[in-house]
Amino acid sequence: MARSSTSGVGRLRAAFAGTPDFALPCLRALVAGGAEIAAVFTQPDRRAGRGRTLRISPVKRLAQEYGLPVRQPLSLRDQGPVVAALNLDVLVVVAYGLLIPPTVLTAPRFGCINVHASLLPRWRGAAPIVRALESGDAVTGVTIMSMDAGLDTGPILAVRREPIHAEDTAATLHDRLAGLGAAALLVSLPKWVAGTLAGTAQDARMVTYAAKVTPSEARIQWSDAAVVIERRVRAFNPWPVAHFYHRGNRIRVWRAGLIDAVSAGGVPGEVRAADRAGILVRCGPGALRITELQRDGGKRLGVGEFLNGYPITPGERFQ
Repeated sequence: MARSSTSGVGRLRAAFAGTPDFALPCLRALVAGGAEIAAVFTQPDRRAGRGRTLRISPVKRLAQEYGLPVRQPLSLRDQGPVVAALNLDVLVVVAYGLLIPPTVLTAPRFGCINVHASLLPRWRGAAPIVRALESGDAVTGVTIMSMDAGLDTGPILAVRREPIHAEDTAATLHDRLAGLGAAALLVSLPKWVAGTLAGTAQDARMVTYAAKVTPSEARIQWSDAAVVIERRVRAFNPWPVAHFYHRGNRIRVWRAGLIDAVSAGGVPGEVRAADRAGILVRCGPGALRITELQRDGGKRLGVGEFLNGYPITPGERFQ
């Protein structure tokens, strides 16, 4: 494929495909860099919440602020001719959430470029940030990839590594990786178009999959090791939020820490202490100190304020 001598993204005719907040920095970067955005593809508006309010995606909202044309097909299976008619140099895909068929992948002059929130081939799939935290990875990052017909299987163009800190949640790591992905895209895309950046095949022996998160996963099993529960508390923040049941109430756990040592005895789920320092709960093995909680219908509260309105006594056992 012949390459352009273009430097920077300012002379590129591009389309963008993305849906959630994670994609916003990349769209902003392309617009700020002067790329001509011919169309923005995002998932259709959907009803959500108790009131079934029609909600538009963050990417659609930003595209409308920029005055960019928005397209929201239910599927891209029949969109090959539509994309071809746009006469694109490249389609940039960031957390779009829909399969990109071969007719779309081959329509732009230089193909489709994806920004993925992991160090591929580790954590291909829907929830790489959550699974990296849940698994206790020390490092993650973003990958810029030339897309093919597989699920996150295309050649790697660039990677940017990012350490995972002990206090990181999915929310904090999401925000850092989103910014990192936009910066990497601005560097990699012009090189790819100019033909000075070669793709590297992924090592199939290193593949892991980041399955989509389901709400049922967030229910705490106190028989699990404390280190496993603590990772899930961080991985499922801000959604679906780790939780347990007590006296018929669902209680969300927003923040908790590992306890290095705890007196012997007790069973998983048993409260060993409950005061302003935290709610100390026996796990199996280890123990967890919960410091921020929320009852259904209530606010997120520090443990001291929470216990003022919802007393918990040592010796009680959480479900």
